[in-house]
Amino acid sequence: MLKDVELKLVSELMKDSRRSDRELAKVLGISQPTVSRAISRLEKEGVIREYTMIPDFCKLGFNLMAVIMFKLKSISPEELQELHRAARELDKQERRPYLLVMDGMGMGKELVIISFHRDYGDYDTYMRDVKEAANSKMVAYVNVDDIEGFLIDLNYKNHYQTMTFSRMAANLQTKESKKKE
Repeated sequence: MLKDVELKLVSELMKDSRRSDRELAKVLGISQPTVSRAISRLEKEGVIREYTMIPDFCKLGFNLMAVIMFKLKSISPEELQELHRAARELDKQERRPYLLVMDGMGMGKELVIISFHRDYGDYDTYMRDVKEAANSKMVAYVNVDDIEGFLIDLNYKNHYQTMTFSRMAANLQTKESKKKE
């Protein structure tokens, strides 16, 4: 469990990871060397995995975001590792425009991909490629007839809330404040 100051530091970095240790120290009310040591420790412990930014995907040419869910056949942990290995091998051959590929559960599915596409034709080609990959090396693991996608038009101007880590940071800080009360 993170200390209060570490949680606040992570929250501040989620809002803007470009800030200097000096700026962070001022916001947190602690010394700059304390911030530097805490960041170093959090990086070593894997709490901070990377520093990045979130672009406007439309300006990069991606107009659709897809959430694709898979139903896996009944497989052992070893077979799941083999599926992961085969997927990594496929990805090395041709980089795909996905944000994440993760195991999980819900809605009768066990695997999810979040990917970005230029248009519906690009998404359709991607889905055909995914199903072909599942039909070849991975057919033993994936129920190809039970792959579903949910498309999000990134150009739609009335989305409730777009993807941002600042909202998650605010949530972390709100939870921490409520614990103290």
